[in-house]
Amino acid sequence: MSGHSHWAGIKHKKAALDAKRGKLWSKIARLIIVAARSGGGSPESNLALRYAIDKAKDANMPKDTIEKAIKKGSGELDGANYEEVLYEGYGNDGVAVMCEVLTDNRNRTASELRKIFNMKGGALGATGCVAWLFSKKGIIAVDGGADEEKVMELALEAGAEDFQVESGDYQITTTVDVFAEVKAALESNGIAIKASEIMQIPSNTVQMDENGARKIMGLMEDLEDHDDVQNAYANFDIPDEIMQKLEEE
Repeated sequence: MSGHSHWAGIKHKKAALDAKRGKLWSKIARLIIVAARSGGGSPESNLALRYAIDKAKDANMPKDTIEKAIKKGSGELDGANYEEVLYEGYGNDGVAVMCEVLTDNRNRTASELRKIFNMKGGALGATGCVAWLFSKKGIIAVDGGADEEKVMELALEAGAEDFQVESGDYQITTTVDVFAEVKAALESNGIAIKASEIMQIPSNTVQMDENGARKIMGLMEDLEDHDDVQNAYANFDIPDEIMQKLEEE
């Protein structure tokens, strides 16, 4: 999700999912299955599968579990037939929300997501109602203790779009197609990756007060906790002091 900064959202999401590792592994397994089914079981020639495997490794997913998911996707083992669906809607205060979903029953998933939106003061919307507000980008965070000039030079030479210093860390933005290359260029030169994610980045944001922030965070947490939701994104912006207060609750 997008919080008071892009990286606050990533860190919040990772912490929430890491606390439920079994659920995280299950979601990544679906991602691997779908990637292997659509582009083949070789990560060398299937960029989506390579990204999914990297994500699995970052989550300490066992090697045999990764291999089993690849085999399910490539047809060597039986598995559910998941499809990719994008659900869009609105949270409180008109916040735009997008959910990237992998499901074997889109009617069931739509019904369950509609219920979550309604219970949290939002509404599931029609296809295309908010997608135009978002662009899919690769985001890579590097600890601010690394050599800034070196990190920036490596990232930009590898094809990164943007380099910024945010909250003491370096934030690198890439297109999806060069995300893996930029990440590899940094790692091969001894630059440790603090976090990395392909995300939907909003073009504008809605400023939240404390009450609104509490409501939208509740909606996002419930959406991300749903088994079929791979990622949930929104265009809210929460000031640092309010975010800190919520995190302490």
